[in-house]
Amino acid sequence: MNKHFDVIIVGGGMVGTALACALARKGLSTALLEPRIPEPPGEQIDLRVSALSMASHYMLDALGVWANIPTQRCHPYSDMRVWDGEGAIHFDSAELGHAQLGWIAENKAVHYALWQRASTQVNITLLCPARLDTFSQASDGTLRVDLEDGERLRAQLIVGADGGGSRVRQLAGITTAGRDYDQQALVTTVRTEHPHADTAWQRFLPSGPLAFLPLADGQCAIVWSHHSEEARVLAELDDATLGQQLTDAFAGRLGEVTVTGPRGTFPLRMQYARRYVQPGMALVGDAAHIVHPLAGQGVNLGLLDVAALAQVLGQAAQRRRPLAALTTLRRYERWRRGENRLMLQAMDSIERLFGNTLPPLAWLRATGLSLTDRFTPVKRLLARQAMGLNGDLPELARPTLSRNTPM
Repeated sequence: MNKHFDVIIVGGGMVGTALACALARKGLSTALLEPRIPEPPGEQIDLRVSALSMASHYMLDALGVWANIPTQRCHPYSDMRVWDGEGAIHFDSAELGHAQLGWIAENKAVHYALWQRASTQVNITLLCPARLDTFSQASDGTLRVDLEDGERLRAQLIVGADGGGSRVRQLAGITTAGRDYDQQALVTTVRTEHPHADTAWQRFLPSGPLAFLPLADGQCAIVWSHHSEEARVLAELDDATLGQQLTDAFAGRLGEVTVTGPRGTFPLRMQYARRYVQPGMALVGDAAHIVHPLAGQGVNLGLLDVAALAQVLGQAAQRRRPLAALTTLRRYERWRRGENRLMLQAMDSIERLFGNTLPPLAWLRATGLSLTDRFTPVKRLLARQAMGLNGDLPELARPTLSRNTPM
């Protein structure tokens, strides 16, 4: 096995594997370390789903991955309806000139399609199962990367794509800030009395947002943010009682709700790394930032990190500049850190606003939603932001590189 690489990526989830595929397009040799062998999606719908933006779609299509995601595991949604009390806002893809606003995709299906693509690339070495032990600067200026099994690798650059508890970030001595919401997200799948109508539905409740996300077979994926103890109680209910709780919480908007799948919970927090880079090291995805899931932007932010870092490294390689130099990596950090912080702060502010039960704020929320719904320019701006079409987009996330750009 070749033990010298341009880049070693620690973490072979969706974001890390996407980065390996993106760097392969740039001709860079990459080792991808992942402790668990990815499995294909089974008969049961995956508990974890993501709302993929248009920008994420363009990127996955450009990487040659989109066509390998089974259509029954990835469903487009053309409308979004959000409400709180008396206020409501409706987004319609037709008003923006697109066939859809985005896709609800099972994480496992997207991950497996990315892994399959990576396995076909000659300049990607998949090391799985494998775990990082430590890394350090070698005498020749390269990085020495030691694995837990005793294997030793060399690279110009190491990238942490290893999640919120990133070992790469810890070894680099980079600290984080943020806050714990003392909330858990309850996830499950349901069937509703009325069709979901290819619509992503979300109601803001005092306890947290409740989302019904449309799936290909007519079912919906549920993401219900709740206070931690109450979420654990909900997770232990029998199917009939939980179905009634969901029906009531959603005010019968989609009729009677029947729970059809297992359920799980995961903790919610906001977290960001104080730095994304240092000489020889960069962070992407959850290793750099974790956002509240109320707008479904977590994986989309991570994929935009990937596209930006791949573009910066590709340009450096083309100009024969060192990949690991701080001058190179700071271009990526300046590009993504500010945009990510704005999104984190926006989601945190929304969570605080909608989680407050004071009557004046309830009136303000309802009024704000209704006014925004009627003010077309602002509504269009919000919709394009959710679709990932605003800001300084990396080339991979632009429709010009997509093989099958939907209009």
